[in-house]
Amino acid sequence: MKLKRALVTGASSGIGEATVRALSASGREVLAVARRHDRLEVLAEATGARTLAADVRDISILDAVADFSPDILVNNAGVGHGMDGLLGLDQEVYEESVAINVLGPVRITAATIPGMKARGRGHVVNVGSIAGLHTSISALYGATKAAIHIFSQNLRYELAGTGLRVTEICPGRVTSEIYSAARGDRRRLDAMYESGIRELDPEDIAAAIIYAVDAPEHVNISTIELLPTDQTVGGIAMRPSGT
Repeated sequence: MKLKRALVTGASSGIGEATVRALSASGREVLAVARRHDRLEVLAEATGARTLAADVRDISILDAVADFSPDILVNNAGVGHGMDGLLGLDQEVYEESVAINVLGPVRITAATIPGMKARGRGHVVNVGSIAGLHTSISALYGATKAAIHIFSQNLRYELAGTGLRVTEICPGRVTSEIYSAARGDRRRLDAMYESGIRELDPEDIAAAIIYAVDAPEHVNISTIELLPTDQTVGGIAMRPSGT
């Protein structure tokens, strides 16, 4: 059975925008949620998607989210604060990171899965990161994405027997606005942004999401890790103390 109604957060640019376009092109009804109303208007005109200009931290949107009754939920909204390291960040940055990257997806998922269970069909797609799976300098950002990883794994366990599916998409470097919008050491963030490697395109991630949601009903794509050919992870760092 093809799932027909999709809700996408963080939909005004990057992965979220590409996912709205891909889901709309596949013939699905889409509700695009993001903070930037002007960009949502452009996206709606291009795709026919419905829009909701809202912040995922605002619990007042949960009724509207539940009323839409999505078969597919794509938890994509996120911030890259602390991607370059923990030190030097303000307390408000920690709180914003956790509120958007962790509490937002948890709340919206909790608001939508009762309807999915009642209908006997549904698919939760969480956009994580390789930073949540592998060791890197991003202690804060990585911690929020690691939370999404275990949230996805445990939610899948919790929903066993309901027919609902859970997928986590873990991208590496993607061409998007996340680096320019992140809070941290500007020089290091700009260096990451200007690395010169051939990054993934947002459309690459959207294609992975379509692959997961269009899998046969008896197939649950649990975790997809995507990296640019020019990027890898792993290794051991050894540095003398005081360097």
